[in-house]
Amino acid sequence: MASSKNFDFKRILVGVDDSDDAILAFRYAISRAAKTHAQLILCSVLETNETNVYQSLDKDYVHGKRSDLVKHMKTYEEAAKKGGVKDVKSIVAEGNAGEVIVKDVIPHVEPDLLIIGSQAKKGLARHFGSQAAYMAKYSPISVLVVR
Repeated sequence: MASSKNFDFKRILVGVDDSDDAILAFRYAISRAAKTHAQLILCSVLETNETNVYQSLDKDYVHGKRSDLVKHMKTYEEAAKKGGVKDVKSIVAEGNAGEVIVKDVIPHVEPDLLIIGSQAKKGLARHFGSQAAYMAKYSPISVLVVR
């Protein structure tokens, strides 16, 4: 059975949100990227639907949350470099995590593989894994779901 699909992934995108599953996905992504000398792109999404209407009207609140997340992503970058990954970048996006990653981040960074945890950190979605299911179903690239 011959396949034309190349599984030599050179650019790996991993979603991080501090959930246990996302941390496992992050660790796996570090290991894979380090072994294969792939670029590792870290992505976290500031879910704007989790802010209330008053917070969303306060530009300082949203900006503060975003800047906190950007700073936090630096700790992930440092961990990836300590894990042996030579080329690490991070992206902070806003919106619904699954949709933003599939519709905006993937077309922008053009990864070969998406690695995600099976459950989200917050909200009802964490019980159903709806973000992971959405990304696995609609992603134009291969998706590895870690649990």
